Amino acid sequence: MNILHHGGGAGVTGSCHRLQIAEGRAMLVDCGLFQGQDADHLESLEQHSVRFPVEDVLALVVTHVHIDHIGRLPYLLAAGYKGPILCSVPSQRLLPLVIEDALRVGFTRDRALIERFLAEVEGRLVALEYKQWYTVLDDERHRIRVKLQRAGHILGSAYVEVDAFEKGSGERQRTVFSGDLGAPYAPLLPAPKPPYRADVLVLEATYGDRLHEDRVHRRQRLEAAIDRALENGGTVVIPAFSVGRTQELLYELEGLIHNARSERWRELEIIVDSPLAARFTEVYRELKPWWDAEAHRRLRSGRHPLSFENLYTVDDHEAHERTVAYLAESGRPAVVIAASGMVSGGRVVNYLKRMLPDERHCVLFTGYQAQGTPGRNIQRYGPSGGWVELEGRRIEIRARVETVNGYSAHADQHDLLNFVRRMRHPPREVRLVHGDTHAQAALKAKLLEWAAGAGHEMSVTLGGDYLAESTNAEAPDQALA
Repeated sequence: MNILHHGGGAGVTGSCHRLQIAEGRAMLVDCGLFQGQDADHLESLEQHSVRFPVEDVLALVVTHVHIDHIGRLPYLLAAGYKGPILCSVPSQRLLPLVIEDALRVGFTRDRALIERFLAEVEGRLVALEYKQWYTVLDDERHRIRVKLQRAGHILGSAYVEVDAFEKGSGERQRTVFSGDLGAPYAPLLPAPKPPYRADVLVLEATYGDRLHEDRVHRRQRLEAAIDRALENGGTVVIPAFSVGRTQELLYELEGLIHNARSERWRELEIIVDSPLAARFTEVYRELKPWWDAEAHRRLRSGRHPLSFENLYTVDDHEAHERTVAYLAESGRPAVVIAASGMVSGGRVVNYLKRMLPDERHCVLFTGYQAQGTPGRNIQRYGPSGGWVELEGRRIEIRARVETVNGYSAHADQHDLLNFVRRMRHPPREVRLVHGDTHAQAALKAKLLEWAAGAGHEMSVTLGGDYLAESTNAEAPDQALA
């Protein structure tokens, strides 16, 4: 068996991993879009295209519905993929919303074409319960099974166990793909628990070189940033992914408002200016059975962490423009959550064009900012009074720029190490993916140090050394024909 990477092996976006079980038999885990620096060297078509054979792919397993893990799905179907799309039950609900938005923004606004493609995708989706084996193939040569376990990254996220048994030789291999692992104590989500065993582990390394703030500290940082906005008459602008981060922030803000002693806090407006985020939040409310125990305690006490009194949503574009102008000029404190999370587009850009030059306001980053994105540039140059280019305009940065790393939806170095060392039977090989060069190198060193101390024989390889060769791209219009 062999593992190759069609994306995400040497960067943090474009995740797409191939488990080649035998000649003519493969599994894919994720098929994501390249973004930021990972896309800089690619032509527009290459950023989206599927430049690899698909006729031998038995199944695609989706770990979660972020665009860097599912964004090339239309192009996978255009390339001729005919098999099932396996995912968790919550992801089955969320995935069509993400794909619909991606098609509308990046490909076509033709409603009939989009609906035809969504019907095709929904017909392929196979929702799997967590902790249950699903048989992908069982014939005279192989028995191949898949199991999803909760990954704690966003609602519906999973890591994937693939059990492949070759009947002729009696050879069996348990391969685990971590997907994106969440940090402990993430709002709404139970922490991931490692599998019992793995022979080979494909492990993300996004934060393989650092540790996060603890939950109490991050909540204090969030509260302090909003306190300053209340004093200055400014707005706290939080760029956030529409799915996952937005709902986690709403959960935390509801908790801060509920426990607030100040009247100003109890009157503070929380504005979600993203129609897509509002739709996701509605689906999140419907998926309460998959919330964690703490969230259910809030519900039982009569609280509504994703639909509280201070929460407002902005729908149409005219209302968005009015909201931007009002908050930029009025001096009324507010918290605005808007996409995109890395400031690579979306409504958050309009807020930042108006508010970055004004020192009353604050930009608060709570998630990873990939190299080459405007979010990373604001994060890097803002504290020193620099500037950023947004939609072709140079914008001076006088607003406060803060980062609260504790809200990351990704596990830090300590969590990633625990995922490996707490297995009853740790892997003989770990393949590091989904991380920059420094993060992968740092995590590799820590893993090898642990293995040596534990007397466990283990090799650690880097995804960048196992990138799959590309073939000619298929025209994407086939997917919507």
